[in-house]
Amino acid sequence: MTRLVLPGLRLVLGAALGAVTAVTALVALVATVPVIVLGRTPPLGVLVRAERWRLAALLGVGDLGEYDLRRGVAYLAARCPVGLLGGVVIFLGGYGAVSAIGVLVAWISGGRPDGMAPTWPIVLYLTVAAAVLLFLDLAGLVAVGALERGAARRFLGPDERQLMRRRIAELSASRAGIVAAVDAERRRIERDLHDGLQQRLVALGMLIGRARRNGSQDLLGQAHDESRRALEELRDIAWRVYPAALDELGLHDALATVAERSPVPVRIHYDLPERPVHAVETAAYFTVREAVTNAAKHAGAARIDVSIAGHGTMVVVRITDDGTGGADPGGGGLAGLARRVAALDGRFTVSSPAGGPTVIEAELPCG
Repeated sequence: MTRLVLPGLRLVLGAALGAVTAVTALVALVATVPVIVLGRTPPLGVLVRAERWRLAALLGVGDLGEYDLRRGVAYLAARCPVGLLGGVVIFLGGYGAVSAIGVLVAWISGGRPDGMAPTWPIVLYLTVAAAVLLFLDLAGLVAVGALERGAARRFLGPDERQLMRRRIAELSASRAGIVAAVDAERRRIERDLHDGLQQRLVALGMLIGRARRNGSQDLLGQAHDESRRALEELRDIAWRVYPAALDELGLHDALATVAERSPVPVRIHYDLPERPVHAVETAAYFTVREAVTNAAKHAGAARIDVSIAGHGTMVVVRITDDGTGGADPGGGGLAGLARRVAALDGRFTVSSPAGGPTVIEAELPCG
């Protein structure tokens, strides 16, 4: 109920304030006609700023461009009819409500307003009429809100130059983030090879040398075990760098391998009608793998649910765990995933309140 009441109250308040600013803007524009005729921008900055605040706070118009007084004045002129229409709609709704309350009070006190007795046909007729008028008034308010948002996007939204600058900034940040992520991955691989596999190979060489000198079967057995562990570690490093199953068998089978290797039970729901393109498939795979690894290592989760589904032109990847929550979206692993998704013009979100659950979602365009 609250989800309907609060937006409705904001819409009513926004339309009421819009009617006030429409009247004010109309008077101000008429008063500054000589300035406009001379080709100058009238000094209406206060009204433009007030309108931007009203649109953002009460009508939910968030994607406004940079402040531009000239475009703002054009918006004020264009929206005056809409603002006045909103005032008329609110007036009619208020007048109808006051009239209905007056009739009810008169009937309760024993009166007969306009000679109408409270008989059942009259009550039924007035109830139906009031319901229809209320519906029409609410529909008018919704339409006024839609017209307000459309005018704001047309006159106050970012223009092509601003959109181009924003896009260039996003691409520059994405490129820098990808370079940083690649460098970090290279450092991690070097650390795994140096601290893990290299040490095993050194120990293996020493064991083989001692076995050759002493002819010990026990040392040869230890060397054989050490070579097996080194091979397993090498396979594990190669799997973390890039799994061959992703290219050979596809995303579903590669994720099944992630589930098998996870110490926490992982349930996978895969609902894609066809195999996505390689870049999307790779991003989806690494998103799931990183999220599953984090949930197993840091969240203390007992179960992880993975969903891969198609919604229109998007592949939506959702990972949910029942752990302790508190995941940091700016941490190394999640930040790297956000950069990988952003490089594909996707959207990456993390919801991880204290106490859980943690929900990681990536929307990847597959077109």
